[in-house]
Amino acid sequence: MNFEEQAGKSVLARAGVSVPQGRLCASAQEAEAAARAIGPVVVKAQVPTGKRGKSGGVKLAATPEEAAASAQAILGMEIGGFPVARVLVEEQAAIAREFYAAVLNDPASRSPLVLFSTEGGMDIEEVAATRPESLRRMAVDIRKGFGPADARRLLLGLDLGEAAVPVAAMLVDLYRVYRQHDAELLEINPLALLADGRVVPLDCKLTVDDAALYRQADIAELGAKEPLSALEERGRALDLKYIELEGNVGVLANGAGLTMTTMDVVSHAGGRPANFLEIGGEAYTKGTEALDLVLSNPGVKSLVVNFCGAFARTDVMAGGVIQAWKTLNPTVPVFFSIHGTGEDEAVRMVREELGIEPYDRMEDAISAAVEAAR
Repeated sequence: MNFEEQAGKSVLARAGVSVPQGRLCASAQEAEAAARAIGPVVVKAQVPTGKRGKSGGVKLAATPEEAAASAQAILGMEIGGFPVARVLVEEQAAIAREFYAAVLNDPASRSPLVLFSTEGGMDIEEVAATRPESLRRMAVDIRKGFGPADARRLLLGLDLGEAAVPVAAMLVDLYRVYRQHDAELLEINPLALLADGRVVPLDCKLTVDDAALYRQADIAELGAKEPLSALEERGRALDLKYIELEGNVGVLANGAGLTMTTMDVVSHAGGRPANFLEIGGEAYTKGTEALDLVLSNPGVKSLVVNFCGAFARTDVMAGGVIQAWKTLNPTVPVFFSIHGTGEDEAVRMVREELGIEPYDRMEDAISAAVEAAR
């Protein structure tokens, strides 16, 4: 789950991190009133994506009238596919220096990774590509955590002067918030050193692990609602993990890993997957609903069914799909690949009840589906 800037800063504030004064506004009139109370402000589009400044979604306003005009210009924009319905009207800061700080999940080290750079306010991807030495990295042993000594070691030699102490404290706070809230990413760009010596986050990007939201009920309501297509809304209502794509090869597989592998092989074979939908766990009991969901996408020209069972029995899953096929009686060509526990019975069932011969190799089934979709 992604959080807009104001929601991310709200999470920081709840954790005791000092953030700039600001108000969330849904109209030019509200923005004008906020600026009248705050003083000179920055008016910022609230969408769960980056590049807002480059898109014209961040404007300085010295007066309430300018704040109203800025809000009027920003509200209704579309940034990164998200319509702007609200703006954050936030006090302007007397910035002395800008830094970059982040804590994120790092697949390479299989651990949290703390990042820091003295080049804040810029695209961190550009900094990492052109000046990698300016981006400090520290993998964290989650058994030990990240404390003040670790922060000081990460900042060693950066010539931060008196800012080194508050910056180190901020890094420790950010790691604490990241861990306490099951975050996948907590990014501050820029992290600002103000003229009065304070270090404050002027932006905040927060992403929380969807699988951990049941533990984060107190902040889940602050997260940005993901825009869903009509079919994705239907999938959510059915408690099926469905993502609609722009391809023409429908995919039905058990388990998220096998589903993604199937999609990758579809692409490798020159095709385009039409969806992500895995029916592992108890979802196989919704075979008819799952099949109908996949085939309701008018772009689907063929279907690949890929089952691989260990603890899950492929004959049970195949039985659900067979029943669904008989119920819905679709006309698109379907190609099966079945391996693992119960595969002999599953293959026999598909062959005898649907008159379809499953493929021995997953790659062959998928290649045939890609060809049929053409």
